[in-house]
Amino acid sequence: MSAGLATAPEGSKSLQVTDRRRHQRVQVNILGRFMLENRCEYPCQVIDMSPGGMAMITPVTGRVGERVIAYLDHMSRVEGKIARLIEGGFAVELRNTIRKRDKIANVLTWLANRDELNLPEDRRHDRFVPKNPMTKMILPDGTEHVCRVVDVSLSGAAIATDVFPESGDRITLGKMTARVVRRIEGGIAVEFAAVQSRALLEQHITDPDAG
Repeated sequence: MSAGLATAPEGSKSLQVTDRRRHQRVQVNILGRFMLENRCEYPCQVIDMSPGGMAMITPVTGRVGERVIAYLDHMSRVEGKIARLIEGGFAVELRNTIRKRDKIANVLTWLANRDELNLPEDRRHDRFVPKNPMTKMILPDGTEHVCRVVDVSLSGAAIATDVFPESGDRITLGKMTARVVRRIEGGIAVEFAAVQSRALLEQHITDPDAG
């Protein structure tokens, strides 16, 4: 038997289908934040995505080949490099593990089908601005500082502040405990000790006496 007629290994058809699914672009509207190599953080909106790449609308552009790290709603962290510039942003070639690509494929499948199949809304990471964005931040040393909630999701928040606790520090925002995960432009990003409900967030993260 010639090499060109060799029998494909069992399961290769499903692997081919999986590979095609990985590279199928899905139109989406995913919000998040991203960092370029200068480590400054900016907001972004992903307008289409596959497990191998994505197109982002951004307030700033990087250079082709520059490394990008993004923290996206539904996806958490993804990373890659700028493949080309587009109007209002750039396209990213994603460089993630096979496990991460599979997770992205599953989320994209869910996003693509949720309206057609009337699937329940997944709001674990959707961001919103609380009605009263002013709050009080208590640092590990007990000092209190007034700050502003830029936006918040059920699992974390972006805080505008001129005080910068260390990554990993446990702080209090309003009545909630949070952990500092990284600096962002003009403030910090935190994650909550437990996933909250939106009603509890509105009630507990803000401080009516702050301002």
